[in-house]
Amino acid sequence: MLCKPSLKSLTIVMANFLAMFLVMEMILVSGFRSGASGLNMNYYLLSCPFAEPIVKNIVNRALQDDPTLAAGLVRMHFHDCFIEGCDGSVLIDSTKDNTAEKDSPANLSLRGYEIIDEIKEELETQCPGVVSCADILAMAARDAVFFAGGPVYDIPKGRRDGTRSKIEDTINLPSPIFNASELIKMFGQHGFSARDMVALSGAHTLGVARCSSFKNRLRPVDPSLDSEFAKTLSKTCSGGDSAEQPLDATRNDFDNMYFNALLSKNGLLTSDQTLYTSPQTRNIVNSYAMNQALFFLDFQQGMLKMSMLDVKQGSKGEVRTNCRKIN
Repeated sequence: MLCKPSLKSLTIVMANFLAMFLVMEMILVSGFRSGASGLNMNYYLLSCPFAEPIVKNIVNRALQDDPTLAAGLVRMHFHDCFIEGCDGSVLIDSTKDNTAEKDSPANLSLRGYEIIDEIKEELETQCPGVVSCADILAMAARDAVFFAGGPVYDIPKGRRDGTRSKIEDTINLPSPIFNASELIKMFGQHGFSARDMVALSGAHTLGVARCSSFKNRLRPVDPSLDSEFAKTLSKTCSGGDSAEQPLDATRNDFDNMYFNALLSKNGLLTSDQTLYTSPQTRNIVNSYAMNQALFFLDFQQGMLKMSMLDVKQGSKGEVRTNCRKIN
């Protein structure tokens, strides 16, 4: 015998249906609405809903095995975005007919390609041809910052992969011997303020630099370099141009120690110490050294802005099936 549904049960069913309808409407609007840039935070919500957890889990596992890879992923993202925009061009391998960006002297120390490969392989299994290598790299850098102890931030997705990667384009990367004025000018060409530039330079709280990048400060000794630190660097460089020196005292922790080092003339690169030496940027360095939360806030905003540099969409790009080669 069938029971006649009560008015109360019908009301509950209708309320649940309405709630589900509203949630689906929100998902559709947020997932497909394109702003002026065409990117949005929920780009893969329906087409590849597990994309973000897959990226996060693989990055987390890799950094647990080797914490030094956090610096590699952040630096790789920066070097990608500054050349031809955030389009994954730094990931492309050279061929017999083309020398790619990754084989430039400025990029030979980049690390973490195997993490991007692993993420891409898993995503191609889950949702083939959907998630771009450019988005993977941007998300991996974001997650690396978080797992190293840095700020939590999100970035919009929807970048397409570029089809150009030329070694000659890397001339547009900032040099480790730049002074503050040169850095302000180069970052300004990409729409960054001096404050953005100093905040993004704070990524040097992670990682190391090779002697070849700072030996110019040793003979003669740069007057902006602490004398005892200069002795340490000379000892490091006795191991040759490839010998490595941490950029700050906590090379695997994302914190504001980098800025405190600048106050004590312990900045490693010319392009580091100049931020404190120059009156144009000294006050910003002081503020970050005293207030880590302020640095984290400005770094988040700088990374969000950087992740949207000259992104390619639609027919201007593609979704590579292998991040190392153009389709």
